Amino acid sequence: MRETQNLLIVDDDDAINKVFERLSKDRGWSYAIARSGEEALEQLGREVFEAAVVDIKLPGFTGLQLLEHFKRNGINAEVVIMTGVGSVETAVDAMKKGAYDYITKPFDDIDRVAIILDKAMDRYRLTQKLRKLERKGADEMSYEGIVGRSRKMQEVFDIIENIAPTTSTILIMGESGTGKELVARAIHVRSHRREKSFVVINCAAIPAHLLESELFGHVRGSFTGAIADKKGLFEEGNGGTVFLDEIGEMPPSLQVKLLRVLQEGELRPVGGVAEKRVDVRLIAATNRDLVTMVREGKFREDLFYRINVIGIQLPPLRERPDDIPILAYHFLQKYTHRMKKKIDKISVDAFQALQNYSWVGNVRELENVIERAVVLAGGDSITAQDLPAKVLSESFYLMSDEGGFDITKFSYQEAKNRALASFNKAYITSLLKESHGNISFASERAGMDRSNFKKLIKRYGVDIGEYREK
Repeated sequence: MRETQNLLIVDDDDAINKVFERLSKDRGWSYAIARSGEEALEQLGREVFEAAVVDIKLPGFTGLQLLEHFKRNGINAEVVIMTGVGSVETAVDAMKKGAYDYITKPFDDIDRVAIILDKAMDRYRLTQKLRKLERKGADEMSYEGIVGRSRKMQEVFDIIENIAPTTSTILIMGESGTGKELVARAIHVRSHRREKSFVVINCAAIPAHLLESELFGHVRGSFTGAIADKKGLFEEGNGGTVFLDEIGEMPPSLQVKLLRVLQEGELRPVGGVAEKRVDVRLIAATNRDLVTMVREGKFREDLFYRINVIGIQLPPLRERPDDIPILAYHFLQKYTHRMKKKIDKISVDAFQALQNYSWVGNVRELENVIERAVVLAGGDSITAQDLPAKVLSESFYLMSDEGGFDITKFSYQEAKNRALASFNKAYITSLLKESHGNISFASERAGMDRSNFKKLIKRYGVDIGEYREK
């Protein structure tokens, strides 16, 4: 198997080559140099490269001809064209033929050159990952229905393996949409109770006056409409596992009864006089800060310690971006099968947009976005145009009047101004999300004067109220 290197430098100018040698060493890139198109082909026969920076004018044949050779022969390296300031039109033509980007000589900003090459290599790695997923299938990268191969998810899987055989009570914490119920099911399936019931109840979805009856049951005549005895979910789950989602929404009066079930293994139905014995394993979940709720008197301290014997913190999707391609392909396969559509690819541009999005709704939001894209896609591939506007990061895509994503329709200065405005707005909104609308905190994080930060908020039409806690 041929070795993969980061960068192939193709130029007959030794001064330019020395610049790229120095840059490669500073960035820790492996590299090779070719001083002609023929030498480049020899290098490509021996090694695989993630990116190639190619001068437009080469001895023997042009950079455009070398680019065409790349595309014709399935060489996957991302090509960055080098050109003089007066040949920008040729470079733009190269981008239309498949070049990743272009840079002009002489280099007035070497940091910008480094960023372009970094992004080109990232794009190559993402493309390779997508091709692997297309061949292998995302479902092979799942654990008990939980899709993910990132380090953070591997840690979660290791915890599940260790705690599933025990009888300990578990508290799963994480933002909405991170897959708390899937983790609870995986624990149940890996436990000795797997042949018994797995009972799910969302404490936030049931009115407080009905929740007690749902959990603990009731006897006939205990309230209007109670025409017969009814088992609660704890009885239904006897011998198995009960999953209480959003336990932070449970009223204090029911927290006392739940504590008795956990401590004594006994419950009393609504209106009943006799205790009933139950044997259940409780797994609770919440997206709220129970420690703060305990401190504020909104959640019982003794119950918190009883349910938090073992805690599992699920990472939000933005903290495990390596799982986004795997999850996206998993949902692509799910919904193409359900809708009987033949879509087997997701374009690299679409994936770059998916990986740049913040995913406030986590895995659940990603699933909804892919389902929508499958519905809208007209060909055999999901493209950036099939994604909702909120997902399309304007730092990468500038909308044209026709609704496409052709950056070349703008002058350089106009494109730069639009990209800068998009970056500024994205940066401001990210800080406001993190600070929950606290301008002082956000401006401090930005290293800006508070009044200047407020001017930026006003200039880009950002609504602070969207980010303040209700």
